Amino acid sequence: MATAQVKNKMSSTGGIFTKLLLVLFIGFLAFAYQSISPPPPKKLGPPDGLPITTPRIKLRDGRHLSYKEYGVPKESAKYKIIFIHGFDSIKHHAVIATATSPALIEELGVYIVSFDRPGYGESDPDPNRTLKSLALDIEELSDQLGLGSKFHVVGFSMGGQIVWTCLKYIPHRLAGATLIAPAVNYWWPRLPRNLSQQAFTKQFLKDQLCLHVSHYLPWLTYWWNTQKLFPSSSVIAHSLDILSRQDRELIPKFAAGKAAIEGQVRQQGEYESIHRDINIGFGNWEFDPTGIKNPFPNNEGSVHVWQGDEDILVPVTLQRYIAQQLPWINYHELKGAGHMFPFGDGVSDTILKALLLGKH
Repeated sequence: MATAQVKNKMSSTGGIFTKLLLVLFIGFLAFAYQSISPPPPKKLGPPDGLPITTPRIKLRDGRHLSYKEYGVPKESAKYKIIFIHGFDSIKHHAVIATATSPALIEELGVYIVSFDRPGYGESDPDPNRTLKSLALDIEELSDQLGLGSKFHVVGFSMGGQIVWTCLKYIPHRLAGATLIAPAVNYWWPRLPRNLSQQAFTKQFLKDQLCLHVSHYLPWLTYWWNTQKLFPSSSVIAHSLDILSRQDRELIPKFAAGKAAIEGQVRQQGEYESIHRDINIGFGNWEFDPTGIKNPFPNNEGSVHVWQGDEDILVPVTLQRYIAQQLPWINYHELKGAGHMFPFGDGVSDTILKALLLGKH
């Protein structure tokens, strides 16, 4: 009798212990899930959201795209350009407009519109964003603003990478294109593995780890870039280590006026802006830029790639390879230039003339 009571007591104790372990395990899973799950983006607009300070268009799926216009009025413009900003940036950082001589823009009759990419600034996030969807956003922006059947696109850094998607998905809408220091995805399938690996290993170790996570474990990107156990991306941290000699000299120019609007860049949350940007830019692409066909077989337009040979962020070796595979690309390599070269004196003027006038 006593033995049976002991066994029942042990069984009861064991059951409680098992239940306790189960509760602890469920609690751990809940904590882990909460740690890796990004918070919802902050709401935009009235009555209780972030302020809207610039015009927006409503897209096909109900999202809004915020934009800013530069240059001459579009009604009288000879050339119309859509500018695509880079990583951790917004529409106010349109270098092709802000660093180009106002006199040249006026002389050539250039209209430029820059927009906040989804999740940045005052543009709604796009949880279903793909490589193709942003190209279609750009096309719709042009249509709603009445830019005509064809327009030019210019992109800087990650924005330059997005120009490849325009060349792939909406080439029939382009009058010309310029990619300024466009980011390169180390996992593009046509890049020689040895060349890609060699360039990748030259990146800082913490940046290699960040890109590995975004490529292979994108669902961990938010956690990786917000945890404190390991160092995260140099780019996200705005580390000076990623700046070349020339970049450091240009700091006063590309940082001018930035402080006043810096808070707008990630105001909706880091995941929908910079983290999703990394996931898409360095994820698995459904096409490879070196497989794109010449959008201007009759020389009715031109495509230009500009690259600094001392760029720490974007390896010049990979940019050279891509340009070699696409003989219709006008490749411009600047000696001694880093990543921020378009802010140099007269450089943006030269870039604009090459695109619109064919002058080098």
